[in-house]
Amino acid sequence: MRRISDVDDLPGELLDLIASARRPAVLSGAGISAESGIPTFREVQTGLWERFSAQDLATVEAFEADPALVWTWYRWRQALIDAVDPNPGHRALAEWQHRLAAAGGRLSISTQNVDDLHERAGAEVLGHLHGAIAAHRCADCGAPAQLPPPRYDGSVPPAESEDPPACESCDRGKLRPGVVWFGEMLPMEAFEAAAESVRSADLVLVVGTSGIVQPAASLPLLALERGTALVEVNPEDTELTEVMDFAVRGGSGEMLPHLLTAAGVLEDPQDGH
Repeated sequence: MRRISDVDDLPGELLDLIASARRPAVLSGAGISAESGIPTFREVQTGLWERFSAQDLATVEAFEADPALVWTWYRWRQALIDAVDPNPGHRALAEWQHRLAAAGGRLSISTQNVDDLHERAGAEVLGHLHGAIAAHRCADCGAPAQLPPPRYDGSVPPAESEDPPACESCDRGKLRPGVVWFGEMLPMEAFEAAAESVRSADLVLVVGTSGIVQPAASLPLLALERGTALVEVNPEDTELTEVMDFAVRGGSGEMLPHLLTAAGVLEDPQDGH
């Protein structure tokens, strides 16, 4: 495993791996979204929720005990997400995906993030492994539901909680956010698609994820079994660092554009093209 922290001294072997990749797979985590300014769980434990931890709120049991409190927390978090923009890391991956597709290749992106920043950057996401905060479904019958964006000001916590809407399909259940709560199974279709993309990849990039949350953290090991090159982009070492071929140290918003431009898969904006 080789650590790299200087964007002006990127090893040729790493750049060659990126330049020659035709089926790369990207696994992204909270780090890439944090660089856009999305606050962490801990940072939004204010106002109505200051007495609760994220674990207290992100469970089926919490929703059943106080659906209004949990519903309002997630709707406010959605408002916080809506208020930020994709960063250069999101945009670099989207551009790489488009360029590969035009050349007959394929870049797959699977993410543990519940936001839509990859999509807003212009990328197609293979799967959201932990669900999507803007998706909603009935807590009873599971029917999906479309809702308008939350009306909250993302900078000010709501003064009071509001009840979740009733399900229009079954008339008995309440709507819940389409995220994976603690103790729930991951969406198997998204997980299996991500696993297959890693198995068939000729390069795997692990971007902004701690490698702690299972079973998503096990996905890079599928590449390890096949001898596929693994590259980590993260400011610090993670639980996955030791199995990487290259560990690029730094934020993905800075490092990904540098890395992909140096490899020649993105145009250098300084060239004026």
